[in-house]
Amino acid sequence: MNNFWNERYSTTEYAYGEKPNRFFKEEISKLKQGSILFPAEGEGRNAIYAATLGWQVSAFDTSTEGREKALQLAKKHEVEIDYRIESYEQIGFLPESFDCIVLIFAHMPAAIRQKNHLHLLEFLKPGGTIILEGFSKEQINYKSGGPRDREMLFSAEELRNDFRDLSSLRMEETNTILDEGPFHQGLASVIRAIGKK
Repeated sequence: MNNFWNERYSTTEYAYGEKPNRFFKEEISKLKQGSILFPAEGEGRNAIYAATLGWQVSAFDTSTEGREKALQLAKKHEVEIDYRIESYEQIGFLPESFDCIVLIFAHMPAAIRQKNHLHLLEFLKPGGTIILEGFSKEQINYKSGGPRDREMLFSAEELRNDFRDLSSLRMEETNTILDEGPFHQGLASVIRAIGKK
């Protein structure tokens, strides 16, 4: 899988664009700046945007090419981020060290999804926020991006179960038009979630 992402991110063009995801941009504007974590952050578009708003940003991914592109984007916007090359299983931060965790199209094999989501919640402060947008299982019927394995796509039931320990969780499944670089284009079926610990 590392080779797949390194190959995708090896071009000069940003695979999912340089601008932040629209849902994330809308939701982050409602929060007070603090510490924020971006798992599976790829080329860094969302992490860099948060840094420009004054957030203290940490990110991780397994792709060295993605990290390199993210650091180039950070330099372009004159901000700094802590970007680590780690997997979900390896990543280690202090418990309750982030005010917000952002998962934007952070899909993974079904067998490890719940464990990884629960692991991330350990890093979230009490009262902290989860922002998530991902492809729903209906996305298998569209050609606008995302895994071609239905098991890697999300259902509302799965996500509610993964994040059942949160004090609140608001979720919406909807269709949207994606315009995020060459690999997210057109009509898509997504699930959006906002949770509080």
